[in-house]
Amino acid sequence: MKTLTITDARQNLGHWLRLAANGEDVGVIVGSDIIALRKVAIESADYAYQEYGLTPAQVEEAGQRITAHIKRERRAGTIKEFKGDWRELRG
Repeated sequence: MKTLTITDARQNLGHWLRLAANGEDVGVIVGSDIIALRKVAIESADYAYQEYGLTPAQVEEAGQRITAHIKRERRAGTIKEFKGDWRELRG
């Protein structure tokens, strides 16, 4: 494992992160601890749980509420569909 001080890591952070992303063992010394830089997998299936503590049922309920809200706003004419041209959003 390559170990670095915080200062050394900060000076060339992109390099060390690329090495870690490619499977190299890289650690940063923080006080008496070594903090490992490691690539982690992000799974969208559990993102809402990990970030917000939501159960699948709560995610489903929130999705239904959001969809209903959007439908109400479209019927009221207070929102427009985005068609890819940001200039259409003005005015």
